[in-house]
Amino acid sequence: MSGKTLAAIKVGPSTTELRELELPPLPPDAALLKVEVAGVCGTDVSQYRLPLRGGPLIMGHENVGYLARVGREFAARKGFKEGDLVFLEHYLPCGSCDWCHRGEYRHCPATDWFYDPKAIRYGYTSMDTAPGLWGGFSHYVYLPSNAVLHRVPEGLTPEQAGVATPMSNGIQWALIDGGVGYASTVLIQGPGQQGLCCLMASKQAGAAKIIVTGTSRDSRRLEVAKAFGADAVVDVQKDDALAVVREVTGGRGVDVVIDCTAGAGSAPTLLGIETTKPRGATMVIQGEGNQEFPNFPIGRVTRKGLTLKSARGHSYRAVELALHALASGRFPLELMTTHRFGLSQVDDAIKSVGGQGAPGAIHVSVMPWE
Repeated sequence: MSGKTLAAIKVGPSTTELRELELPPLPPDAALLKVEVAGVCGTDVSQYRLPLRGGPLIMGHENVGYLARVGREFAARKGFKEGDLVFLEHYLPCGSCDWCHRGEYRHCPATDWFYDPKAIRYGYTSMDTAPGLWGGFSHYVYLPSNAVLHRVPEGLTPEQAGVATPMSNGIQWALIDGGVGYASTVLIQGPGQQGLCCLMASKQAGAAKIIVTGTSRDSRRLEVAKAFGADAVVDVQKDDALAVVREVTGGRGVDVVIDCTAGAGSAPTLLGIETTKPRGATMVIQGEGNQEFPNFPIGRVTRKGLTLKSARGHSYRAVELALHALASGRFPLELMTTHRFGLSQVDDAIKSVGGQGAPGAIHVSVMPWE
């Protein structure tokens, strides 16, 4: 292995440069990951447009690859060896705070880049933080001792394992946070990668009825939702979503609503409240930015006894379950893994997920060695 790596580096808003970098020295408690696949997330689309918060950075936080070099202490502590195919979580937790002791390291302050500019998280950390290789849009990624790894099951390709991040979110939001289980009725709003993974998780858990909503531009994604087992799909710009939910559920309403929309404003939340059963349903809401919600119907929420939860990341257990679900072969993942781009095409890859590049993109993979 050479002493250099190639990386696509964000140097400004919506601007990427391909650069050759030196590989760092490897201490005994660290490792180096040869990236095979780096998935592109909807969050990458919004983050790519923003100004730099510090120095240039390497994006890419959905990473799968082979361990190229493994320090002796890292191997002893983690139980991995060179050549192992692993999925790398984007969190780099401290391991000692209350959240880490609970196993909820997604909330650990040491990896919460949004509030702490010194926090480290793959895909979001400036190269000013040594050794700089903190993103998957690169040939190699640096793994310190607190990196969180999962072994990829036999029979699962790196590209299929690249769906593990949205699938982990699907299991976390639908099953763990939303409580979807056997005989549940579920409304999933938004048929992007997160919504489709919530659908797969709900189907695998034994949900009785699953309804997926989208817009007219989501027609292909809604077709994929049907292929993944949705009982009904709704174009909210053409059809009465509330009427469809009532028809599918026999007038009862749904047990769980999961909002996976982006940029849809308050409409999905208002619709979700009305589609729930009379008492005791759960709504899991995912949203970014500083969206306001004037005249929020708190009285309606209270009368219906709704539980509102925020969808923020995933737990270790959710990742293990996600890899198991992906390896089951139950779902035609090839319908979701729609596009592959090389390292020199990272700009196109991100814009395609945002609907401004290659048409029909759902889950997009950057293949650094192609």
